[in-house]
Amino acid sequence: MAVGQHCPILQIIGYQNSGKTTLMEKLIAKSSSLGLQTASIKHHGHGGRPSDETVAKDSSRHKRAGAFLSSVEGSGLLQLQASKETWALEDIIDLYQYFHPDLIFVEGYKHAAYPKVVLLRDQKDAWLLEQTTNVFCIISHETMKIPVSVPHFLLQDDEKYLEYIFQKVRKQDE
Repeated sequence: MAVGQHCPILQIIGYQNSGKTTLMEKLIAKSSSLGLQTASIKHHGHGGRPSDETVAKDSSRHKRAGAFLSSVEGSGLLQLQASKETWALEDIIDLYQYFHPDLIFVEGYKHAAYPKVVLLRDQKDAWLLEQTTNVFCIISHETMKIPVSVPHFLLQDDEKYLEYIFQKVRKQDE
């Protein structure tokens, strides 16, 4: 395990409407089918506190996919029903350790240091790769030139990228 973590942590990042929540659902469903206790954390990155509607929509999508623990955080409001001035991702992960997950998927938090899957809609989104670290794979909506040398998959190639991601997650757990 990396960075003294109690379980593997994987981030899914990308711009709005790039497919982050849909990919989270696929990853959660796959991990649940493997018998893993999977938790999810979603960052409400659109400014302000997440509305009850946002929490219900995204958190319930994660829960329906198989997450046994799910939360949404934005502007200090953690919708696990805990409030304080701000919530750092590390604080939420520390809290999650109490529940003993096998795996935590994080949607958002572009600048955190955990291993990342980056979703790109088109070539214009590729500059996100210059702003982030610890990218181990890219999933794009279309064929494109990638300015970094990491594995690149097309969005429709579910089986290929899910297999690759879970191989990496298993190695992170060793």
